[in-house]
Amino acid sequence: MFSSVIIFEKPADSAVKTELTRFARRARQLAGLSGDVAILITGNRQLRSLNRRFRHKDKATDVLSFPRASEPGEESGGDIAISADIAEENAERYGHKIVDELKILVLHGMLHLAGHDHEADNGEMAALELTLRARLKLPASLIDRASTNENASPASRNKARRRKP
Repeated sequence: MFSSVIIFEKPADSAVKTELTRFARRARQLAGLSGDVAILITGNRQLRSLNRRFRHKDKATDVLSFPRASEPGEESGGDIAISADIAEENAERYGHKIVDELKILVLHGMLHLAGHDHEADNGEMAALELTLRARLKLPASLIDRASTNENASPASRNKARRRKP
């Protein structure tokens, strides 16, 4: 049996840990991902360091995915790193609980581990994420929010950033 292990470097209560672990198993299955997945919930400093090291982008980001190399027919899996700081900001900005934001990031990371790439797939990952998000009863996906913010004027993007729930 494959597992999803979650490591919390940022404090979280036991109910959040249990709920997120259960969700990660379900998201891994729905993403069609086999193999073990390790998820690190940490802060902006660590995400910035990982983003700089592996993507050559010197800034914090919300989620990073690192697929494990596997041969055809072998089980694959990987690692996901999530910024609890950004998750908390987004939960406040979009008016939902932090555990829901963490779930959104876990699902997004799982889809990347399964080989999806929203930057190059003409909307396929966005469509799949939208379907899975609805099935899992999650708020707006990362891709939906990013495209909404990209299409908005700078003034409305700033307004959305300042909006309090």
